[in-house]
Amino acid sequence: MVGVLRSFDFPLTQYADDVQRIVGTAIRRFGPEEWKLVLLTNEIHGHLGIYSTLGAKMGLRARELFGGPGHDHPVSVVSHAGLRPPVSCLNDGLQISTGATLGHGLIRVAEIDTPCPEATFTCEGKTLTLSLKEQYRTQIETDIRTGVERYGHSPEYWAYVRSLALRYWSSWDRNGIFEVRSEK
Repeated sequence: MVGVLRSFDFPLTQYADDVQRIVGTAIRRFGPEEWKLVLLTNEIHGHLGIYSTLGAKMGLRARELFGGPGHDHPVSVVSHAGLRPPVSCLNDGLQISTGATLGHGLIRVAEIDTPCPEATFTCEGKTLTLSLKEQYRTQIETDIRTGVERYGHSPEYWAYVRSLALRYWSSWDRNGIFEVRSEK
């Protein structure tokens, strides 16, 4: 299946100033596919967010583990991120990066007591569960707690979250931040 854009090459001036600073580094380190998916996710999400960005990275990593980044083979997703922000923002990235959208009926959110950045992916009879490694979860929780203590939920807080999302996007490698479990 072919999308609607021939390329995703935008002039640098089309990006927000803070995003311009990471374009080259992020594309060199993680490739144009991740760049495109994180951009699309955050445009649809409405702001540059931590968990939405991680959802895009997680979904792409799952697709790679299934043998390729294409959308040729449907991937179904069960998210463990719940339906309440901030962790539920992972769901937006999962949909964009896997094509397992609500419209296709290929994603659902598990009803669990403690939402977490984790999802189970199934493709062609294989099932994998990816979860954010504990050290990264702890880093996010610490950073967010620091932001709330410093700024409350003011505009300064949201600017702080954006700066965290940019830092995580440009430095956290999808090949090393997730625990991967294979299901039989």
